[in-house]
Amino acid sequence: MKTFTRSEVARHSAENDIWIIIDASVYDMSRFIDMHPGGAFPILEFAGKDATDAFYGLHKQDVLLKYNRYKIGTIENEQPQINFYQAGDISKVPYAESSFWMGYKSPYFTENHARFRVAVRKILDGLKSEAREIEDSGERPSDEFVQKVGAAGLLAANIGPDAVHGIHLPGGIKPEEYDYFYEMIVHEEFARWACPGLGSGLLGGMTISVPTVINFGKPALKAKVLPLVLSGKKRMCLAITEPYTGSDVANIKTTAKLSSDGSHYIVNGVKKWITTGCFADYFSTAVRTEGGISMLLIERTEGVETKLIKTSSGSSAGTAYVTFENVKVPKENLLGVENQGFKVILSNFNHERYIMLCGASMAARLVVEDCFKWANQRKVFGKRLIDQPVIRNKLAGMIAQVESMHNWLENLTFQMNHMNYDEQSIKMAGPLALCKYQMTRMLHHVSDDACQIFGGRAITKGGMGRNIESLQRTYKFSAILGGSEEIMADLGVRQAMKYFPKGARL
Repeated sequence: MKTFTRSEVARHSAENDIWIIIDASVYDMSRFIDMHPGGAFPILEFAGKDATDAFYGLHKQDVLLKYNRYKIGTIENEQPQINFYQAGDISKVPYAESSFWMGYKSPYFTENHARFRVAVRKILDGLKSEAREIEDSGERPSDEFVQKVGAAGLLAANIGPDAVHGIHLPGGIKPEEYDYFYEMIVHEEFARWACPGLGSGLLGGMTISVPTVINFGKPALKAKVLPLVLSGKKRMCLAITEPYTGSDVANIKTTAKLSSDGSHYIVNGVKKWITTGCFADYFSTAVRTEGGISMLLIERTEGVETKLIKTSSGSSAGTAYVTFENVKVPKENLLGVENQGFKVILSNFNHERYIMLCGASMAARLVVEDCFKWANQRKVFGKRLIDQPVIRNKLAGMIAQVESMHNWLENLTFQMNHMNYDEQSIKMAGPLALCKYQMTRMLHHVSDDACQIFGGRAITKGGMGRNIESLQRTYKFSAILGGSEEIMADLGVRQAMKYFPKGARL
């Protein structure tokens, strides 16, 4: 890169010869001006001048990376004054990371966890640009993209400690060392993409369906299906909800009748709001058998059709209306015991809610970071936003709520690390349900205050307020999916009442 003086840059201020300065770097805008989405005027206004403040008032740093080819040099004897994010960096903005990553002590995290987070962040930062293109287009995540995530060990890592045996994990972490705090990190780092549609299409259906095969599939079925799904070569979803019944699983209408020779089931029925369903090769499906509810793993074959349901999270979620018409399913694809499908269905609710909690916590924290940055750089009526007491008050409320919820989540993660599955089933359903209830209430308040801080940018897709708009548009998914707020609140109290001492009185 060449070096220039500011006076040299100033000479390039004609309409067909435009140089500008952004944080001690020099950019030739001559070829870009006709392509500038905001028209020629904003660039012409700063031709030959320093445009740093104006640029950061309109754009994120990602734009500089995207158009780095127009950089031709730097200003002589000047150093950049703005911290430029590099892949894998841990943010230095207050409360942008949870306390351990900001230099505080933790009873939970180790240096291995820190090394793992940086390694995962580097991988996902490298995929972020492609992820956001998929999110914005609403397209199906490509096989190549999904397999990149699988090759990094990050599909299996999303499912938890039981899924990573034999998997090469980032940061040199051994599978036997992998615990729920490592898993928490994985969910948080994917949430940093701020791509809720893609996140659902890539991970949503998989994380809630694969455990049904891990825990209830026959050895031959596991050997066939798990390597394909965890590598990203095949995709999988959970098909329980129906248009007639919603969450009332006991009243599902999809039937599975055993053939006369007893070799296979014949499945008929429909499912609705099935995350990843449009892309799925396998459907872990709740069906009504002769004596009750059962679970079958159904391959995409003749008689299986899927139609896209458009939702607020975006079409990359692959949310589907699924039709099964005389679908033949081998009896070997039965998950668990016939007529005891409720055990399979209920087995993963705690973990599903845990995944949602981790993603929600980081989504809110990402918004806090953006608001903190914006309040420090945005000037209104001659003052920065951060100089206004009302803005500091909003930030304080957001920070306090995020930190409170995250600390509860860390405690629940610790409990999960020190309980086997049976103990988790007994003790964790209530606390996880109440935490989810309060977490989604927190998202509501944080999203609302963030919108007020960002103004019009908060309701504009893309650009400066991208993360805020995304959260505002989609946070209700966390309040409804995996158990609505009302159901979670009731479940939490009902679980507590199981241990209420009979003789307790005021």
